[in-house]
Amino acid sequence: MSIMDDREHAFENMFAHDEELRFKAMARRNKLLGLWAANLLGKSGDEAAAYAKDVVAAEFEAGGDEDVFRKIRTDLDAAGIRQSDHQIRRRMVELLAVAANEIHNA
Repeated sequence: MSIMDDREHAFENMFAHDEELRFKAMARRNKLLGLWAANLLGKSGDEAAAYAKDVVAAEFEAGGDEDVFRKIRTDLDAAGIRQSDHQIRRRMVELLAVAANEIHNA
């Protein structure tokens, strides 16, 4: 029974570790996305960093990519910046890959 318990514990630890890495990658992606959008919005420096934090926080409103997407979409539309839904979502995918790579190599 001890071997099975050890194996179960190892799988639980692996799952927890994977979830932690996923969370970190999503938060990093959202920060990078916020910085990308801030640049489009003409923000720089502290203003861009603050905007990126707002984008990261948007995921926690109801949890998930859609809240982040809606924030970016709404802000770009309000500023009259033309980006299609596809362009924003593609950037989200691209930046998730960048973020995951950064987390993996950290």
